[in-house]
Amino acid sequence: MKAIYFSGKAGGGKTAAALGIGLKLRDKGFKVSYFKPIGFRRGTVKKDDDDVMLMREILELPFSGSVVSPVTVNAHYLTARFMKEDKELFPRIEKAFKECSKGYDVVLVDGSIEPYVGHNQGLDDFNLALLLKAAALPIIKADDDFDIDQNLFYLDIWTRNKVDVIGVLFNNVTQAQWNKCNSIYKPLVEEKDYNVLGIIPRQVEISAPTVAEFHDVLNGEILAAPDHMNRLVEEVVVGTMTIESALGYLRRAPNKALITGGDRADMALTALETSTSVIIFTGGLYPDVRVLSQAEERNVPVILVHEDTYTTVENLQSVYRSIHPQNQDAINLVKTTIDKYVDWDKLMSYIDNK
Repeated sequence: MKAIYFSGKAGGGKTAAALGIGLKLRDKGFKVSYFKPIGFRRGTVKKDDDDVMLMREILELPFSGSVVSPVTVNAHYLTARFMKEDKELFPRIEKAFKECSKGYDVVLVDGSIEPYVGHNQGLDDFNLALLLKAAALPIIKADDDFDIDQNLFYLDIWTRNKVDVIGVLFNNVTQAQWNKCNSIYKPLVEEKDYNVLGIIPRQVEISAPTVAEFHDVLNGEILAAPDHMNRLVEEVVVGTMTIESALGYLRRAPNKALITGGDRADMALTALETSTSVIIFTGGLYPDVRVLSQAEERNVPVILVHEDTYTTVENLQSVYRSIHPQNQDAINLVKTTIDKYVDWDKLMSYIDNK
């Protein structure tokens, strides 16, 4: 049995990469399983991790969500109860992993929302990969030079922890970063003697979150167009400036989320004349009825939250696209993408190596 540990930041496409590779391996006759040692929960409501639900259904796994993902954390997980259960965590993870591995040729292990999460308990990606005897496949989403610095640092940690690295996969690369990724970032990784398995361009259909996923994080009140929450959000624009200053941003930003105060009807009405997917009003101030009327007319959801604009923008940092089992088009696109952009021979050399 071979275990592949997919590690990277939230929204970088770890699960999409794992899904595409898993489907292709299954087509080649391998029995493929999935495991997520550290699941993430945004709020207090207990429900299966979206990635866990997706992979259980698509790979037709017979295990419960609590087996596929035995430990769940949120951003405030260091409670006294969690600390008292510390001694149980590693045995629980090892037992669940053995159950998910038995009878399978390849287990796809999905890392946490960031590689360092859980470090204080030894539950970070680097330690867990070592515990599970998995080889790492880091997924890099490099939006700027600081991101590549961070990922080169992580590659050094994989080496220090004596974890085998199959190769690196650049994912969700924007058109603006495409040339730089090929000419600068890729050579920097190869200088460290790591294989680059592929460079995958950003594809809105599988990378951009939906309005519904924004709403899940914000838990706001939907004031208009509730039947159009599946609209994609490609950019976020904060409307705190004058209309004259904002107009250029509003026109250039496609399929955007506008975040502004409820007293900025002028900003919202202007945004509705451009490509806008959702308007988010902050501060608990109900907007002018004209805004709601036009939003309904244009099928643009309006969400009201009680937090201020800064807090709302901060909360949205955790939003990323989840692929749902019913979205067959997205699943097919993920599979096609792996076929087109990933060096399959390099990956198979690890899987076939006895």
